[in-house]
Amino acid sequence: MRLEEVVSFLDDYLDIKSFKDSSSNGLQIEGRREVGKVGFAVDACIESFEKAKELDLDLLIVHHGLIWGGFRNVRGLFYRRLKFLITSGISLYVAHLPLDAHPEVGNNVQILKKLGADFESFFAEYEGKEIGALGSLQIGMDMLEKEVGEKLNTKVRSLRFGKEELQKISVVSGSGAFAIEEASEISDCLITGEYKHEAYHAAKELGFNVIFAGHYATETLGLKALMHSVENMGLETFFIEIPNPDFPDY
Repeated sequence: MRLEEVVSFLDDYLDIKSFKDSSSNGLQIEGRREVGKVGFAVDACIESFEKAKELDLDLLIVHHGLIWGGFRNVRGLFYRRLKFLITSGISLYVAHLPLDAHPEVGNNVQILKKLGADFESFFAEYEGKEIGALGSLQIGMDMLEKEVGEKLNTKVRSLRFGKEELQKISVVSGSGAFAIEEASEISDCLITGEYKHEAYHAAKELGFNVIFAGHYATETLGLKALMHSVENMGLETFFIEIPNPDFPDY
């Protein structure tokens, strides 16, 4: 399939143009014109690129891309990563907020689905778009911690200042601690990725529960769901698993 066809499908399906994201969403690096093998990875890093080359991929789709808010020079780490992709002929496509907020394959909706929750609505505006997902789920905190750990294959860390029996849960993948106060108004527990220092006092003062499941672990499900949509185009797909431990025990 032509690269332009794949990019056009992704742009439309993910509604790329409606997002004013600091990430340069869409096709960041143009490589080979024909696409047969497509890889998916969370991060645009050398390790992901080396694996993509090893698998002889034509296109790599990532959540965290190379370009954020433009660039002023091409040197250092950015140069090395850019050079690797160009010399390898691998195209790089990026979906940051579009993959958090998508109603079908989005990270947050997918996490709710994985936990068996019924999606209700989006919340938590970030860079002009609501990216968090609210769902209904009757579950205890002990069981929810266990389910998050097992189904996301991660180690969780929790702030338990709220109810033990839950009716509503909210999800903002990655660095979602900014949404704690809003989440506390509509749900009984927020599931997010990174632990933030300021989250402790916010959760305590609000009498609210927060589960931190790791930035990486909360941002793999959207890519894996998108992968199935690309497979339906007749392309061969691969998920490149390169975990970032997020230092959960600090």
